[in-house]
Amino acid sequence: MVNDLGLRAERLAVIDMHTAGEPVRIFDATQLNIAGDTILQKRRTMGDRFDHLRRAMMLEPRGHADMYGAILVPPSHPAYDAAVLFTHNSGYSTMCGHATVALGRFLYDRARQQGRTQTRFTLECPCGPVAIEVAPDSDPAAAPSVRFESVESFALSLNDSIALDGFGQVAFDIGYGGAFYAILPSSRLGLDFHQTPMDQLVHATGKLVAELRATRSFRHPEEPDLSFLYGAILTDGDRLTPGRLTHNLCWFGEAQIDRSPTGSGVSARLAVAHAKGEIAPDAALPFAGASGQAFEGAVARMTEGGIIAAVSGRAYYMARSELILEAQDPFAHGFALPACFGDYLA
Repeated sequence: MVNDLGLRAERLAVIDMHTAGEPVRIFDATQLNIAGDTILQKRRTMGDRFDHLRRAMMLEPRGHADMYGAILVPPSHPAYDAAVLFTHNSGYSTMCGHATVALGRFLYDRARQQGRTQTRFTLECPCGPVAIEVAPDSDPAAAPSVRFESVESFALSLNDSIALDGFGQVAFDIGYGGAFYAILPSSRLGLDFHQTPMDQLVHATGKLVAELRATRSFRHPEEPDLSFLYGAILTDGDRLTPGRLTHNLCWFGEAQIDRSPTGSGVSARLAVAHAKGEIAPDAALPFAGASGQAFEGAVARMTEGGIIAAVSGRAYYMARSELILEAQDPFAHGFALPACFGDYLA
């Protein structure tokens, strides 16, 4: 198409938000005819046919290494208010709590613009339907609080361990909160959560994830597409204590670091703590991420296989813009910064 500047280009209208400092770039792809009877089929179609759009929005120069996105697609059932594919610099997530909080506010505001007062939504995610509730603040200028109840979260394994080069035998738990995470306090890697430089925490976590992905399997009880280790969460302590702020450092995808506490990670931590008998239902706990801003998490109720976690936070608008992908632009569909300059010659 020819745009208003007289340039032959593709244009993508996006809304940029953040939740606890973690970006969410929202793109409405409901008119793209992304084929599939289920959300997981649409996820595969997006990756096979439209992945250039993910790359354009997530990667440089329009995005960056830690960009995150939410692509809206048609729901697979009328009971769902919206459906979403979560994206990052290396692919597609199965669940994302910070993006769900942002989408809760986005759907609430869109309903108001359409003359509707709607505070409850069902969002179809790759991991399953997620219930969202928006609570407007008493101050009309303030961002509303968004609470979601995710899919069933559970502990896949407790007190497992692995030999990690340079770190010895490292103990960890595996929790599922819409995605699988290895969960462990940084002290098990010989690192101080608050004093060790961030790059060392990130490096050690990356080594652990790489070793686990290479040597272990992570099977979801119902869906093969969900059966992979998404990342790892370093924590500042062994136990969750009601009322005490706890910290997450979430490494996910291919070395992205979540600025937020990570909603799916909070759900996984709650499931692991509940399986260990450390927390009771309805005990609210504050979780802080790399930005220092907190989510609140609680066990909403127990299930046969685990728990339903409830997570709440606030999201904020940053920009409404149009990305221009000129036909002759060599980086119209993005690029990733190479590990070394020799990669340009590969």
